Amino acid sequence: MNTLSHQKKLTVAREAALAAGQLLRENAIKNQQELIVDHCEAHDIKLELDRRSQTLIEKIVNYSFPDFAIYGEEGVSGDPKAEYQWVIDPIDGTVNFFYGIPHFAISIALRQAGETILGVIYDPMRNELWEAIDGGIVTMNERPIRVSTRTQLNEAVLSIGMSKTADSIEQALPRFAQMIRTVRKCRMMGSATLDMAYVASGRLDAYIESQISLWDIAAGALMVKMAGGYVDLRPHATEADKYSIIASSGRIPLDS
Repeated sequence: MNTLSHQKKLTVAREAALAAGQLLRENAIKNQQELIVDHCEAHDIKLELDRRSQTLIEKIVNYSFPDFAIYGEEGVSGDPKAEYQWVIDPIDGTVNFFYGIPHFAISIALRQAGETILGVIYDPMRNELWEAIDGGIVTMNERPIRVSTRTQLNEAVLSIGMSKTADSIEQALPRFAQMIRTVRKCRMMGSATLDMAYVASGRLDAYIESQISLWDIAAGALMVKMAGGYVDLRPHATEADKYSIIASSGRIPLDS
């Protein structure tokens, strides 16, 4: 793939992620009473700020590429059969954000004919920006990154995600129980996007989840693969538009 032909698309995605990050930083200082909650469920929260962040991202990417479709957590638009489609998570880690935990991110990926060709992940609280174009290199704050070189499971740090459905919990708990006895540490971080970026960066050795949405992991999956890792992404057996994923360095025996 000619990465130069996609450089402008990456530049626009970066601009949109940074703008959304500024919006989130400005609102991160607010307490819960000041934040407008759209939906509050037993295990999840949706904020008005989620919608406002996606609207801002859409405005920026649509200005330069008006014919591209949008597939986002806060709505879809454009021609679903369009060659190019932006995949957007305007705040991944909304519950963290709402509770004042500074661990959340913006994820923007671009797919061409169903294949992810570039991605941007931005953590506005740590000011860390991950970028990748398929066929190029993956960077964090413009420095190349690689997955972990650890090979021993007892030295590994894993993140195991768990959605709010009973099926997801029933699948994840046995794996969590198995891994917590074997690896150095298991984590539940609250942001799949950052879990993927951390695997690509070598901070985590693996991220595993049985039920996740494409917008959570589209950019990160590309980054893990480009950073030398392994990604097993499969459509969920019963939940439409959901996936199971194992993203790892490829160097640790997760099936043990």
